[in-house]
Amino acid sequence: YAALKEQILSGTMRPGGKLDPARLALDLMSSVTPVRDALHRLVGERLVESHSGGGFHLPHVTEPNLEDLYGWSGEILALALRRNDRPPTTLPDRLADDGLAIAYETAALFASLASGSRNGELLSAIEGTNDRLQLARRVELRIFDDLRAELDDVRDTTAAGDITGLRKVLAGYHRRRRRATAMIVRSIYRDNES
Repeated sequence: YAALKEQILSGTMRPGGKLDPARLALDLMSSVTPVRDALHRLVGERLVESHSGGGFHLPHVTEPNLEDLYGWSGEILALALRRNDRPPTTLPDRLADDGLAIAYETAALFASLASGSRNGELLSAIEGTNDRLQLARRVELRIFDDLRAELDDVRDTTAAGDITGLRKVLAGYHRRRRRATAMIVRSIYRDNES
């Protein structure tokens, strides 16, 4: 499950691509049964789709769905902040400035913000949303030239304990991505053409 999920989150598989359990079992040096079990679990996490008679596929990334997903991420974090008097005092490590590291750092930071709500459902919701946004976040570096500064702004506002400022920063973060959804989707599919 973990190895298969990491392959999906790494972005090496084409969105909409078929996932053949037998082929994946060979690649993962496993039997087919645990691979099918993992695929069913990933269907439940909405990282994989299952179609009757069509097997397993990665979901297509569409503009409306990605825009909704960014919006949902912002709504979860806004709700978490409403349930929290102060942002977390311990923040995840600052990682490198490449797209993959920033994607992982963003996910860790947002999970940290949600965990401050002390509501396990909010944390679970943001973790699942982070996974589903992983591919888009990996290509954001090609769309936005100031991702590091933007993420540092979220970090600094969090560290300052400024809930009102953090709400504004996060609203701007998500609004910006919702406006750039078309460019992000094009970049995702360009990456997978080669």
